[in-house]
Amino acid sequence: MIGYLSASSPESSARLLAVFRESLSEAGYVEERNLAIDYRFAEGLYDRLRAMAEELVRRRVSAVVAASSPSALAAKGATASIPIVFAANDDPVKLDLVASLARPSGNATGVHFLASELGAKQLGLLRELVPAAARIGLLINPNNKGAEAAARKVETAASAIAVDVVKASDRGGIDAAFATLVRNKADALLVGSDSFFYTRRLQIATLATRHAIPAIYPIREFAEAGGLMTYGPSLTEAWRQLGVYTGRILKGVKPADLPVVQSIKFELIINAQTARALDLKISDNLLSIADEVIE
Repeated sequence: MIGYLSASSPESSARLLAVFRESLSEAGYVEERNLAIDYRFAEGLYDRLRAMAEELVRRRVSAVVAASSPSALAAKGATASIPIVFAANDDPVKLDLVASLARPSGNATGVHFLASELGAKQLGLLRELVPAAARIGLLINPNNKGAEAAARKVETAASAIAVDVVKASDRGGIDAAFATLVRNKADALLVGSDSFFYTRRLQIATLATRHAIPAIYPIREFAEAGGLMTYGPSLTEAWRQLGVYTGRILKGVKPADLPVVQSIKFELIINAQTARALDLKISDNLLSIADEVIE
């Protein structure tokens, strides 16, 4: 039996879980046939993760699959012996999850999908989309350990453009954050990488369109939920690798012997329908470099 520890909800995790199970099956492990999976979902309440991780440790699972940076930190705090396979959007070395990417050295390894490292690139794309923008909002979750560092990188890259950092860690907080953005007359918005935001992507995309705030998001699923533009790693590839590493660990390979894999595939997705709703013209350059345009 393995544990699956997620900061998100079952509904928002369904597609990625299907990819994870498929990858596990290719390694010879099929749920309800020769593998049991104990699922724990914090549904955006990060303070629940530690207790959930400790429950999985008490159940003596063979491995903990930690499906976010906060989940990985909770699992790491709960056990120093049970193997942990993580999908982390923040740098796992800076989070002290591993000693190095090449040689993790402890009981954890996994995938670093770099979503939190792309703020400067996302900002550049947003400025190309809205060249007249003088004030840009940045939405982060204060309960996410890597959010403040990612915000500082965006503020540095913004140069002369004003950046309003707004914070939210629950549904009401997201509504309040958008009220602040409207009050401050934000010209555009960058949404930080965060599992809770992923869970609330429909709410965030809907509010951005309702308030006519052009926004860029970190993961393609935001564009599928109506978000204007996304630039970030492929979570499908990350979760496929998560299944590969979990399968190898179940076969006896130690986490310390598996280097952390970094995402190399990044996608620019543009939702043309949302652009029309916002009366925005997407530049020919953005259209030419987009991996997909949702009509």
